[in-house]
Amino acid sequence: MLTVALPKGELLKHSIRLLKSVGLDFSAFLEEGNRQLQILDASGKARGLKVRAQDVPVYVEYGQAQLGIVGEDVLREKKPLVARLVDLGFGYCRMSVAVKASCPYKSPLDLPVNSRVASKYVNCARDYFQSLDFPVEIIPLYGSVELGPITGMSEAIVDLVSTGKTLKENGLVEIATLYESTAMLIAHPLSYRLNTDGINDWIDQLREGVTTEQLGVRS
Repeated sequence: MLTVALPKGELLKHSIRLLKSVGLDFSAFLEEGNRQLQILDASGKARGLKVRAQDVPVYVEYGQAQLGIVGEDVLREKKPLVARLVDLGFGYCRMSVAVKASCPYKSPLDLPVNSRVASKYVNCARDYFQSLDFPVEIIPLYGSVELGPITGMSEAIVDLVSTGKTLKENGLVEIATLYESTAMLIAHPLSYRLNTDGINDWIDQLREGVTTEQLGVRS
């Protein structure tokens, strides 16, 4: 049976809508009071797993799910061994460097050498500053990263930004964008190559569904 790993949070509703458009209905996950983490779709064709976004590629990499939907940000941070198949076009955000608005820094290279940079995306932050050949100390934070510069623990942060409202409300501004992120359809590599449970048919339908939706938005 086809198993699809779905991310909790902001991407869940969009993911369920897209899957429903190709005949995989996991709408029960959205029902108020439903705490199930595993359900069959309404037609019994497939099974859905509702997991933390960071865990989606783990379930796919280890074969507990043949398909998954997850943000590009998670893939860049985790670097899992999965097949990246389709940019789904929703869940837009960007990975940015931000500092206090009162600071004089206009770009990351304006930061003092060996500055402290707080982030929950430690690999992305480290890779970025290494690409600049600019030495910094990466401080792992997994709560309100914005507090790093506010409290003086760090000169900057690397974090996901959607509207920028949270940064503004906390007196921070962006000074660089590492990359932009949207939701991606991923697959277990061996299942993809062997077309296990007919996943290639589902992938083709999802790719077509994404194209149709994008055309509808533009028209």
